[in-house]
Amino acid sequence: MLKRCITVVLLFTSCATFGQSVAAKYIELYKDAAIKIMNENGIPASIVLGVAIHESGSGTSKIARILNNHFGFKGQNSSNKIQSAYKEYDSVEASYADFAFLLKDRSKFRPLFDQYSSFDYFNWAKGIQRAGYASSKTWASQVLAIIKKYELYQYDNRPADYVEPVPEPVVNSSKSSPVKETTIYKVKAGDNLSEIAEKFNTTVKAIKNKNGLKTNNLSIGQKLKL
Repeated sequence: MLKRCITVVLLFTSCATFGQSVAAKYIELYKDAAIKIMNENGIPASIVLGVAIHESGSGTSKIARILNNHFGFKGQNSSNKIQSAYKEYDSVEASYADFAFLLKDRSKFRPLFDQYSSFDYFNWAKGIQRAGYASSKTWASQVLAIIKKYELYQYDNRPADYVEPVPEPVVNSSKSSPVKETTIYKVKAGDNLSEIAEKFNTTVKAIKNKNGLKTNNLSIGQKLKL
């Protein structure tokens, strides 16, 4: 019995390691394509990679292997190797480009480009889900888990002093409340509240209220909740 348990544990560990290895190879192969999409369109590279990994199983799904379809888009294909309603692409990079095109072309996704920066992957994931990209209610959470697990945010256009958002604790109440994400920004030389407010799409008053500031004076290294 003990031997069987040990075998099961080793098998599970091997599968988990293999899965991580596949994802790591996928990221190494296509991170440049994701960064290119980000630089050309403003979509965080972490979102592009996270969605692709989620939808294609790190490139292992049948439609990814045969049709170069890494985002699960429906459309025409001429393959005799698979019968499906999924779109065929000449290359994986073409599939990536189509993902960006869909987000920019569809009116329901277009506002995201004005609302969120190219490093705000959390709100991009939530926004894409809200706009109806996937029917699953946990889609955004799954994509965010992938981004954090493989630290895909390292490929985003983030300020050098950017600090990873941390969830605010949920206040106990009779009704459950959603966890809100707070961005922590470290003040650098030359910063002022007006520029910081504009950069993070908020107001000076909101920043002062959230941080208990009575004046507009800032000190280098000071951390602000945004």
